Amino acid sequence: MTVFRKVVLAAFGAIGILGGSCAAYAGFLQVTGNFHSVIDGQFYRSAQPTSEELASYIQAHGIKTVINLRGTHPGTAWYDDEVSTARGFGITHIDFGMSATKIISPEKAERLVELMASAPKPILIHCLSGSDRSGLAAALYVRKIAGLDEARAEGQLSFYYGHVGIPLVSAAYAMDRSWQDIEAQHKNQAQAELVNGATWR
Repeated sequence: MTVFRKVVLAAFGAIGILGGSCAAYAGFLQVTGNFHSVIDGQFYRSAQPTSEELASYIQAHGIKTVINLRGTHPGTAWYDDEVSTARGFGITHIDFGMSATKIISPEKAERLVELMASAPKPILIHCLSGSDRSGLAAALYVRKIAGLDEARAEGQLSFYYGHVGIPLVSAAYAMDRSWQDIEAQHKNQAQAELVNGATWR
């Protein structure tokens, strides 16, 4: 076997191991519900919870609002169970439909920010996998409501939560593009306000 062939085989082997590890981690996230605390006592994120998982989150963390980013789906088991569980605990349930593969406009993002700011807390926000739409929503909460830094916010859109945002490869890159557009708009607004003697946090 030539040296070149050995190098190629080793490279493919490494890629295979890495790919397998990534797949295993993604599977682990789904098994655990991809539940994470973003800001303790304020904001949590997860994949689509079962009724049992949702009940446990409510009891363990005092959840007061569930925001469903998958949109309204009456008549489907997961949706009806979720609404019923929220109603049973007497907490707020809000539907805010988004697509993980479509760029969200800054205007729609602002509506989500306003919704999260006014909702009773702690909040649990979820989509299907808890990786993409939930990541963008969490980034918005961290930056716009909690007032934390951009790096902390951007970390919500990372593989740690199962998000893969690669241009031309991952359809969920739309969430990264959305975040970039939102941040660019906010920075432009900040510059304009500074020129006018105003401040922006």
